[in-house]
Amino acid sequence: MTNSIETLPTPRHTDPADAPPLRWGILAPGVIANDFVDALRAHTRQQVVAVGSRTLERAAAFAARHGFERAYGSYEELVADPDVDVVYVASPHSEHAAHAHLVIAAGKHVLIEKPMAVTAAEARGIAEAARAAGVFAMEAMWTRYLPQTDIARQLLADGMLGEVKVVTADFGGAAAYDPAGRLWAPALAGGALLDIGVYVVSWASFALGAPESVIATGELAPTGVDAQVALVLTSPGGGQALLSTSLLSGTPSLGSISGTAGRIETDSPFWGPSGIRFHGSGGTVLHWADPFGRPYRQGMSYEAAALARYVTDGLTDSPLHPLDEAITTLQTIDEARRQVGYRSAAGGAQ
Repeated sequence: MTNSIETLPTPRHTDPADAPPLRWGILAPGVIANDFVDALRAHTRQQVVAVGSRTLERAAAFAARHGFERAYGSYEELVADPDVDVVYVASPHSEHAAHAHLVIAAGKHVLIEKPMAVTAAEARGIAEAARAAGVFAMEAMWTRYLPQTDIARQLLADGMLGEVKVVTADFGGAAAYDPAGRLWAPALAGGALLDIGVYVVSWASFALGAPESVIATGELAPTGVDAQVALVLTSPGGGQALLSTSLLSGTPSLGSISGTAGRIETDSPFWGPSGIRFHGSGGTVLHWADPFGRPYRQGMSYEAAALARYVTDGLTDSPLHPLDEAITTLQTIDEARRQVGYRSAAGGAQ
């Protein structure tokens, strides 16, 4: 077959405001929750109606900032609110499993900030609970729902790259070292892999599926968490992913997918709204730059809109990023952390 094309595929679902509105509750009003609500208010018809925090004062301040009234001084009160359809879990990822189970037990749909859990075993428990309860559960891997990712998805599905052989992705940033901080503390499941490395592993999974082998090397912080990691993943079909993540240095934040007939290269950042370039046969180069004006975390509006469509359609899992894939991504991270010697909060190796 030929991969000669004159235009790139048109991305689908480019307007998050076209999704039917659900009533959202916010569990843990931190920085990312603030950005999530800002994105929903600016670009969707989703309704944020309640927030729960460990203190009523913090919840009330968040509600006042975003213009809604219902604020709760406990997570239990939030998930019990009969007017909440879906809960966004925005707590530190060390708490994701416990909070996801709390939401599911209350019979609510749940969007869990990435990573879905700290380990694959925890993620599997969340998936099993959601399926047993018949509620929708989704990891907030918002990159999967971006317009540029849909272009890549269509190119892959149409065979325009041929057989995928090499995938690359990097995500790094220089973070100030604080042994008690979220990024560095073993008790908070700190480290590069779980915080930002999940993006690069998920990108490889998007292109190649779950790997059959993982090779990882890296540098540990004084606290024992991974400060920097490089990975080589090999798929059952022989394709390889070359990935890196770092809390020590900023990196370009680029992704690529190369096949026997062509390749895709993203603009930066690959994990947020940016752009994509296709290199085809005969020197064809086509570029798409995101025109929608929803930069960086404003792109979280796409995942919320997707969830609203899925729930309205009666689905209990995301067709673009299923729970089983979130689990296998964490299996890869589990193995990488083991290989680099990650030390858990208990003081032992991962």
